[in-house]
Amino acid sequence: MHVYTYSEARQKLAIVLEQAENTGKVLIRRKDGCTFALIPEKIAISPLNVPSIKAKITKKEIVDIIREGRER
Repeated sequence: MHVYTYSEARQKLAIVLEQAENTGKVLIRRKDGCTFALIPEKIAISPLNVPSIKAKITKKEIVDIIREGRER
């Protein structure tokens, strides 16, 4: 984990953000000694967000398949 001074972080913001993304955390220290952690935000991805497929199937066929599966 890398520690930057406030001035360094301000001057090299793009580098600091990239390093936080790669390592998971970067610390920024002010002159008064206070330290702040820069942590990238995790983007929640829905498990239902799946790529679609191209299939030549009608709505009726899909409904019939679902009904058949429910009857079992």
